[in-house]
Amino acid sequence: MQEPTIIYQDEQLIVVDKPSGMAVHSDGVHDYPLLTDWLLPQFPELAGLGEKQVLRTGEEIARPGIVHRLDRETSGVLVIARTPEAYTSLKEQFQDRETRKVYRAFVHGVIKDERGIIDKPIGSSRGGMGPRSALLPHGTVRDALTAYRVISRNASVGEHGVTYVEVFPKTGRTHQIRVHFSAIQRPVVCDRLYAPRRASVLGFERLALHAYSLTLTHPSTSSGQAHGKEMTFTAPLPADFLEAEQQIAQ
Repeated sequence: MQEPTIIYQDEQLIVVDKPSGMAVHSDGVHDYPLLTDWLLPQFPELAGLGEKQVLRTGEEIARPGIVHRLDRETSGVLVIARTPEAYTSLKEQFQDRETRKVYRAFVHGVIKDERGIIDKPIGSSRGGMGPRSALLPHGTVRDALTAYRVISRNASVGEHGVTYVEVFPKTGRTHQIRVHFSAIQRPVVCDRLYAPRRASVLGFERLALHAYSLTLTHPSTSSGQAHGKEMTFTAPLPADFLEAEQQIAQ
């Protein structure tokens, strides 16, 4: 598996480009490669930083420096806090929806409108853990808002065509982009959870979703150069996205 790439680092934070197939931290069940295992040998100060996740079994899972996450199959930009002050600041920015996230995705079907908003609450598809749903949500249901714009489309790809979109999630619900596009019958290409019967197209062997950029306010409490500065970090498009861009343009 490809290793993560460090996009930016200073005394307060680390920004990485996470590869598809790597989980951010352990879930106590699967034996996936973990971003936290890759980080700790290089940044031992992360150990003990941040909150632990308590599983239903009572087991505690460490999440050193982790203030947000990406799905295992989603590639792209992710920020990690290096100090308690940075952890608190970044956590609050995500909770207060002060960060700006941009994703790229290839979805099944042709989206005709150039821009759109998907405003559908999300809950569990069957109660408890597992897949999420914006069509028949159960359990705790939370508001969810996703804006998007069409980059390109090709009606001749696959059975029903394909659309390349830039996505701007305004909330941060679990699987939000995947659930929302599935709810409008435009699931993300190669999504084995929300579109298991759809044949993959454009050569994708993993979820066609990439966290392209993240904008936040630098959490430094000192008077350093980055103090209080709005910063945008970008994870370059991976090879499979670049190849798919060429195919959809044909």
